Amino acid sequence: MKKYFRIATMAYLIWLGAMLGAVIYAGAVVAPVIFHSAQWLGSEVLSHFQEGLIMTRNFVLLSYAVTATIIFVFLYEGYKYKMGERDKLTQAAAFVVIFTGAMFNWYYLPDIVTMQMAGEQMTQSQAFINTHKGSELDFKIFALGILVLMIQNMRKACK
Repeated sequence: MKKYFRIATMAYLIWLGAMLGAVIYAGAVVAPVIFHSAQWLGSEVLSHFQEGLIMTRNFVLLSYAVTATIIFVFLYEGYKYKMGERDKLTQAAAFVVIFTGAMFNWYYLPDIVTMQMAGEQMTQSQAFINTHKGSELDFKIFALGILVLMIQNMRKACK
């Protein structure tokens, strides 16, 4: 059984690393390129609203990986908890990842998509701006939670 748990731990760490990379890449590379498309294309081909629609599609696709991460964290950390391997920092980080991932997938993203479907005017409203800022903060906290989980689990795996 220990052999299978080691394999699960390796898969878990790889998944967390890939997810952290995807979150950072989406925020640090994809978003700036999409929202500055005129700089890369030489002229303004897309409006800011259209760029936002493309970015939202990217995050909708990324939400599938977020869901998988929520499930993986819940199962892996739940199993460790059940087996008596309890550590408050890891438990807190797991809660943060699950909660912020769920908030992103089932609160922020649907609201943003709904507001975008209402039209360009709605995306300039204070409600949209606040929702968007909240989703950015939520995703940063999600990434921090993943980083803490990775560090804690690598620290334990290397003992």
